[in-house]
Amino acid sequence: MSNLPDESAICAIEPSILAELDILPGPVGKAPTRAVPAARLAPPVDEAVAGAPRKLDPLAIQTAEAAAQQAPLAVRLATMAAVILPPIALVGAMLLAWGGWFGWLYVALLAVMYVISGLGITIGYHRLYTHKSFATRGPVAVLFAIFGGMAAQGPVIWWCATHRKHHQHSDHEHDPHSPHAGHAPGVRGAIKGFFHAHMGWLFQELTADMKRYVPDLLADRTTVRINSLFPLWVALGLVIPAAIGGLVTMSWMGAFLGFLWGGIVRICVLHHVTWSINSVCHIWGSREYASGDESRNNPIFGILAFGEGWHNNHHAFPASARHGLKWWQFDSSWVIIRTLEKLGLASKVRLPSPDRLAARSTKR
Repeated sequence: MSNLPDESAICAIEPSILAELDILPGPVGKAPTRAVPAARLAPPVDEAVAGAPRKLDPLAIQTAEAAAQQAPLAVRLATMAAVILPPIALVGAMLLAWGGWFGWLYVALLAVMYVISGLGITIGYHRLYTHKSFATRGPVAVLFAIFGGMAAQGPVIWWCATHRKHHQHSDHEHDPHSPHAGHAPGVRGAIKGFFHAHMGWLFQELTADMKRYVPDLLADRTTVRINSLFPLWVALGLVIPAAIGGLVTMSWMGAFLGFLWGGIVRICVLHHVTWSINSVCHIWGSREYASGDESRNNPIFGILAFGEGWHNNHHAFPASARHGLKWWQFDSSWVIIRTLEKLGLASKVRLPSPDRLAARSTKR
């Protein structure tokens, strides 16, 4: 990534947040400041790491303030459009398909763009930028951040800040999207909680405390630049399938259908799958580890969300690069991270030790 101001800017995350996320302070794309033990088994963050300097230098403060001012407006406009327009577009696409305007080309565009942008969220936004569960070379980190931007789920810095806040307060007060916290008991309360966790929270205050939750990202000029170009990445995710559809069919209708299925419909499907991790995976599923919240392992979304559905595993061990911790819990994001490691493109891959797995198991 880019040159960073100094180590104090990197290590400015509050100790309580570091401990909750179980992350080691350090820049995205570089090794953590403390080496991960041999055999890729990560211990909890200790006081020596959590007590790192917290003062940002003037350049980092200026960068943080600029990014914090840009993010809320970009998030507000993008999320409102992304929530309202894709379902309408889906209905229109279905009507066109009923009239014969459909084909395997558009199925392929939908599937390929879903995988690319979905992995941008799960590997890039989530496991790399938010939790630092592995380190990777600058160009690879940038590419995954751009892919994540194509998902139209918000700029990378805002997304990471919101997710770190979720982990710090998971299913308790101040959790931005809990289906449980602050909701009345009974069927009516459960329905309201589900809707809030799934998408209702997006219509509330979307600002996040940037300098509190993501000073490490705000101090990295490359990440801030990617964050500020979020509208461009969303547009790119719409233009690419449109261009392919138009070039393959050599028609404007093919371009429009490519834009519709590979762009808007894909965003709609991916949004609801991602939002289901907040809602479904905090209500239905199994709890194999003590996580201090209501997170659940849900095999359906373990597949659809590229491993994110093994959500109880993730909340029990937030820094683990692998969410599907059992052999039968397929985690496609982990397969790619492991492949990157084998190719020398990823390092410092973090996994929970057998002792930590046993200590948190609910099956004892």
